[in-house]
Amino acid sequence: MAAGPTTAEKNGASRPKGSSGRPSRTGTRSGRFRVPGPRVLWIALAVLATVAGGLWALYGSSWLRVEHVKTSGTRVLTVREVEAVAAVPIGSPLISVETEAIEARLRQKLPRIDTVTVERSWPHGIGLEVTERQPVLVVEKGGKFTEVDSTGTRYATVDKAPRGVPKLVLDAASSPSLRRFDADRLLREAVRATGELPEKVARDTRVVRVSSYDSLTLELGGGRTVFWGSAEDGAVKARVLTALMKATPKAGHFDVSAPTAPAASGS
Repeated sequence: MAAGPTTAEKNGASRPKGSSGRPSRTGTRSGRFRVPGPRVLWIALAVLATVAGGLWALYGSSWLRVEHVKTSGTRVLTVREVEAVAAVPIGSPLISVETEAIEARLRQKLPRIDTVTVERSWPHGIGLEVTERQPVLVVEKGGKFTEVDSTGTRYATVDKAPRGVPKLVLDAASSPSLRRFDADRLLREAVRATGELPEKVARDTRVVRVSSYDSLTLELGGGRTVFWGSAEDGAVKARVLTALMKATPKAGHFDVSAPTAPAASGS
């Protein structure tokens, strides 16, 4: 009697030729690439519409365009001068205004400006906040006065010296100091020294005379003088000078060039 088919033969007969016997993953793979449903499409369209509407409002509409400029902080400069140089593009989209370029233009063309901030003021304005340089000394030449700020920068020439600002006189033409320090360096040393003066002395100073790096003299009201020496140890010299003036109120000449050995003389 012939033996029947084995179990392996039965299983093999039930599989198609070339089949590995593993379950198919076709259904699983096809599930990963589903077509987006209507809800997803509507959300995507809404996002695109929002972005497009925002861009149109910023760049294409008349809602957010420059209509006015507001300037603050001017002291010597006029608002008209500042705004003429700023050249803010009236009518342009507010978002497109190049604020950094305006700031650079103002500092370059108006050296009296120390700092300036340009800001957008939504929905229709541009704000210019200006800080002008303050003169601490003036240099007279040819009947004109050049203003010098606390950094030693010469930034403006005027016909009349500003009130209360000392005049700087450089008498260093034949000084050996010029071999090591040029006139600009001596000017900065004078600025440095005047920045350390006691408040009362600073208000009374009429002339700052520089003969060399270590020879600076203050000419005060009433014919009084202070020999300051170099700009070194300015804070110490200021304290010593204050005490010396209190101790010898009738003196006309004070020497604090060596603050450990000050002197006063004259009347």
